[in-house]
Amino acid sequence: MFFPVFLFGGGRRTDQTAGRGEGLTTSMTIAWDDAFKRNNIMWKVPRNIRMNDNIVVREDEIAVFYRDGKALAYLDRPDRYALTSQNVAILGWLQKVFTGVVQQAEVYYLQKRIFDGKFGSKDPFIFEDPDFDLIELRTFGEFRYRLKSPEAFVNQFVGTFGAATSVEVENRIREELVKQVYVSLGKMKEAGMKVTQLATNLNEIEQRILSETKPHFANLGLEIVQVSGLSIPLPDSVKAAVATASAGRILNRNPATGTQQYAFADAMKTAAANPSGGAGAGFGLGAGIGMGYSMAGQMGQMQAPQQAMKVCPKCGSQQPNTQKFCGSCGADMTVVAATGKPCIKCGKPVAAGLKFCGECGSPQTLTCPSCKAENPGNLKFCGSCGKPLSG
Repeated sequence: MFFPVFLFGGGRRTDQTAGRGEGLTTSMTIAWDDAFKRNNIMWKVPRNIRMNDNIVVREDEIAVFYRDGKALAYLDRPDRYALTSQNVAILGWLQKVFTGVVQQAEVYYLQKRIFDGKFGSKDPFIFEDPDFDLIELRTFGEFRYRLKSPEAFVNQFVGTFGAATSVEVENRIREELVKQVYVSLGKMKEAGMKVTQLATNLNEIEQRILSETKPHFANLGLEIVQVSGLSIPLPDSVKAAVATASAGRILNRNPATGTQQYAFADAMKTAAANPSGGAGAGFGLGAGIGMGYSMAGQMGQMQAPQQAMKVCPKCGSQQPNTQKFCGSCGADMTVVAATGKPCIKCGKPVAAGLKFCGECGSPQTLTCPSCKAENPGNLKFCGSCGKPLSG
């Protein structure tokens, strides 16, 4: 009489340990023990399943029969299955497994639950930015996934990728996810996203990765249910360039000029902090004094009063008092307008028809004491009677 041998799934079981004590007709009961499941999405039974063996499938498991490079069928309902000749007739798909010369097949157990994983870049992603040219980026994050199609999963990971352990499967999932992250970043770059905008759009990038990876992982028999904690750190050289550009804009609204000013000031500060020689110390002292005068000049410009203005005699626009030509119409600001005359006392232009100067208040006409006729204020004799205007 032969007694059944029980084989409970664990990472330490091998084909050799599984075969001990088995006779030619000894049946075996196979189950994946909870103590060995942990975060393993897959367990391969150490030896091929045969006629008269028993397979235990629990609520959170799927048992997949695999032979000749493809998944033949699977058991997804919790039960204890006795693979006998009587059940072959009932479970019609078992005839594919237990007919022919070789009446055996490999069995892979799969877990149905959701798994947590982390991913990270091994090789950098080249991001071409309009401001910083070519940049090497790496990405890190967390994700959650679960089994979607048992047959597609086994065919891809076991048949195509040759994975035999859960660790190999998880490594492959991480590699595939990183590839899809790079694909999504490439599409967002083509849409105009700059490298400096990545940090403020991490949530959008996560959602885009989640939606764009679904078709790819569906072909692998998996579903990515969540992508979170995404991190895309910038290289130190880019961080330094961003800091320099930001400081430069504080000094000057023109980014190029401000960056040059900041770089010059930073170079002087570095030289002053390196007293390796007399020249360096002298440069540091002179740089400090020069910076003081420069800042004082900038403060003086900020506090200077507004410049006096004057009216253009041609177009009437307000122009700086020191300007010789009108900035609006181009008229000569030093020439008195044709419709006016200079004041007889201060020389400032006086528009035609005015009797008093708008600058000094002097009268611009003189009354003849003899004939009482009005004459321009710059005449010495009356234009009507010819007598002196000064009386």
